[in-house]
Amino acid sequence: MLFPCPNMQARKTRFSIAGIYLLLVAAEDLVAVDNMEGYAASSKKLIRQSQALCAGEQEYVHERKQVVLKSLNSLGINCTSDSVPHITLLASGGGQRAAVGLLGSLYQMKKEGLVDTLLYLAGVSGSTWSMSSLYIDPQWSTNMEEPVSRLSGPGVELEEALAWLGEMAKEEDFSLSDIWGVFTSAGIMKQMEARRLSDEASRNATNPYPIYCAIEKHCFSNGPIEGKWFEVSPHEAGFTELGLFLETSLLGSKFQSGELLERKPPMDMVRLQGVLGCALADEKTIREVIPPWLNVPGHVDGAGEVYLRVHSDLHKLIALTRSTIKDPTALSDLDKLQKILEDKVNYNESAWLESKSLEERKSLSKQWSLELLAAVETWSQSLEDGAFKTHVSLLTKHVLPLIVKWEWGTTRNFLYQYQDSTIPPCLFSNERFHLIDAGLLINVAYPSFLGDKRDIDLIIAPEYSAGDMFETLTLARDYAAAVKKPFPEIDARILEEKDWPKDFYVFEGKGKEPSIVYMPLFNRKNCKDAEEFKAKMKEFSTFQRPFSQEKTESLLEIAKANIKNNKETLLREINKAVLHRRRKEECFEAGVN
Repeated sequence: MLFPCPNMQARKTRFSIAGIYLLLVAAEDLVAVDNMEGYAASSKKLIRQSQALCAGEQEYVHERKQVVLKSLNSLGINCTSDSVPHITLLASGGGQRAAVGLLGSLYQMKKEGLVDTLLYLAGVSGSTWSMSSLYIDPQWSTNMEEPVSRLSGPGVELEEALAWLGEMAKEEDFSLSDIWGVFTSAGIMKQMEARRLSDEASRNATNPYPIYCAIEKHCFSNGPIEGKWFEVSPHEAGFTELGLFLETSLLGSKFQSGELLERKPPMDMVRLQGVLGCALADEKTIREVIPPWLNVPGHVDGAGEVYLRVHSDLHKLIALTRSTIKDPTALSDLDKLQKILEDKVNYNESAWLESKSLEERKSLSKQWSLELLAAVETWSQSLEDGAFKTHVSLLTKHVLPLIVKWEWGTTRNFLYQYQDSTIPPCLFSNERFHLIDAGLLINVAYPSFLGDKRDIDLIIAPEYSAGDMFETLTLARDYAAAVKKPFPEIDARILEEKDWPKDFYVFEGKGKEPSIVYMPLFNRKNCKDAEEFKAKMKEFSTFQRPFSQEKTESLLEIAKANIKNNKETLLREINKAVLHRRRKEECFEAGVN
């Protein structure tokens, strides 16, 4: 393939979901001031400003290329040390569907000898849940049986979850993301991993280099594009487009004007998992599960925000609790609460639709929110004495106030008053920023892999998203154009297949553009028509109670089959990536731009 030569850049009580929601903030009573003593930062500059890789990632990538080279040769692909392609797997978000799907994809890639062709593995939202679980094992890519079997394991002990929450409750930045982290870690991935991502900085290159992605909430809503995308690796965390990073171990520590004022313990993987997968932090997401009458155009605005939060979380809370409780009395009590809330919501419909002004709707929203909370309190007091009542009492005392406050991903801002003209006001002026689910912007980690920094040849993109099957591609294309980075052309005719996509697409890069292998989870191979495709998307929808064992196993098999069916086409594109890299290196050596 001929193309213009690019410039190169060098290189023992079981824990349940109900327990999460009902007991997870019990330890908030332990809140106490227990900060480490502040100290003056050394003269070493702790904030790095650059569009190049940090030294730690460069070293890891250099070592990982030896693993990739050996893998390619074993697959019969002619490759030399100077033509090792930069291949990344970018797993989309999609809640538990993405978490399970990614494990199935990687399991089969390991079986087909393809995992070690990957230089990087990156995720957003639900796929980061399985990534954080995978990287518990420094050798996970040599044995995929363990992480897959963990999905059907017994889960986490309640005492372990409460101990973690007790520690987090001491922190002033304790937020709903911590609650979500416990829910996803213990309730879905069935593990609580207290390690820090920064602990992985010293690991060898057995596994692909991991990149986890988030966005900053206020910049997402009101700031420039440069302030939105945030990436976290074992070595560094920071804003991709601004090129401003600090060591991952310092994320959450107190900074001002670039100086470290107070070091905080590094963020552990449970908290990070909560930050990365909290789509509910965005009010627009909540509207997907509100009553239809409340979603009338012109009526859903800032006035109903608190009511949306309270209604949505109570609705989800009841559903999740019901799915993990077997006691008939407790289930009957939940039925009563469900009926109480449904009656209140239905009673409120006419008043909301008849309200005329913004002030009227604000008043109604506040009043109804208080009524919903009061209804839960009254219901909880009517319960028979016992463990269930104790759990519910803790819920009404601690969780519901946090829902009303609605603060997610609260993190000390290392760019607070940092003197640089490129820093947008949404970052410069605030002591804290709020990191939330990157899928709200783009549900695949494309921004971290565009351009010269990681200089990617091939992106393998298993697509686990809901909704428009090609939305992540078009959003990434538009993002790339906005930040002036190359992106392969997307044939508009392919976009017409969104309601019943094929199982494998290639968007071929030319020159500096990476090629993209795009693999929808549900497709023409496993769905006989558009109606079955739609039914599968509904069956495995994002916002539902945790999957049954049967659904989990079914989804794993679907993801595995997608890789198995396309092994030869993947090998073809990997071979093209080697040629792409070789051509780049030849141009670089010749000094051709």
